Amino acid sequence: MLVLNTLPFAQPSDRLSDGLVYRFRLRPLTGGTPGDPMPFAVRPEEFVFDCVFSPPAGANRGQDAEQEGTCITPAGETVSFRVNDERGGSGHGVRVFAGPRWDPFIMDARAALKTIATGKLAFTDPSSIFLDGKNVLSLVVEVDSELLNGAELVGVVAETLTRGRFNVRIERVGRPEVKNMMLAPKQFDQVNRDLEIRDLYNVEDAFHLGQTYQGAYRARLNANLAFWDGLDGRTDWAMDGNGDHPLTRLVLADFLVVDVTKPYIEKGSFLEIELAALGGRAHETCGGADTQRRRDRHDLHAARQRRKRAGHP
Repeated sequence: MLVLNTLPFAQPSDRLSDGLVYRFRLRPLTGGTPGDPMPFAVRPEEFVFDCVFSPPAGANRGQDAEQEGTCITPAGETVSFRVNDERGGSGHGVRVFAGPRWDPFIMDARAALKTIATGKLAFTDPSSIFLDGKNVLSLVVEVDSELLNGAELVGVVAETLTRGRFNVRIERVGRPEVKNMMLAPKQFDQVNRDLEIRDLYNVEDAFHLGQTYQGAYRARLNANLAFWDGLDGRTDWAMDGNGDHPLTRLVLADFLVVDVTKPYIEKGSFLEIELAALGGRAHETCGGADTQRRRDRHDLHAARQRRKRAGHP
């Protein structure tokens, strides 16, 4: 199941853009060397699912405006569907839905921003969800695993690109909040404190970063990962001899890792494959992202302790 959510605070009358390509990219992965900070190798084969939309028509383009969508499979076959039709459209091994849905993301954004600004933990209400009750425009593509040519472990990225003869990547997302929480804060970065780095990051290929700005990305992640790690007054993930944070390489490989042969678990699938690889054990779930509250801090600390016991830095 592939899901791309866009346009926070979407209204019932909002529709997807007819000027964009909404793209899912999947690449097969193989396991890397045990103890490697980036425990996955990306294979060159790629599966692309593109979705495009017609201009809204009728009802003065308001809430009742109609919009048609088309999903293009890796084989070039097309599946048509109507936006906001709960039945969606299906064919050629895919099923597609698009339309407004309740934003599933669980995060206290105000507390996160206050934490960054003050350098002190500001999360006081575990039930606070900034986007609770708000809508996003959701694009959901259910894919038959047979379309993946036998691939079981895959990396997944969602992108938006300009539509036309020449496509320009506008934004990409792999793991949730990498850009806003790990790349956006500037004040901890001693190398590029005045650089807004996210636009540069967005145009990069998630599976093959260019060489030009890799140093800038690493410096920002090294600084911000150390900041988040140290908020409780202790350091669980010490920098290595080169000044790199142990998670920087993994975060830079910014795609969700999914195993299509494993089950989904409502509480525990998110980052489970990455955590298992870092901890030197076999993963048990499909991985990917879920909408439950994250237990990243606890789980990453546990993974760190397992690595230490195994003799890895």
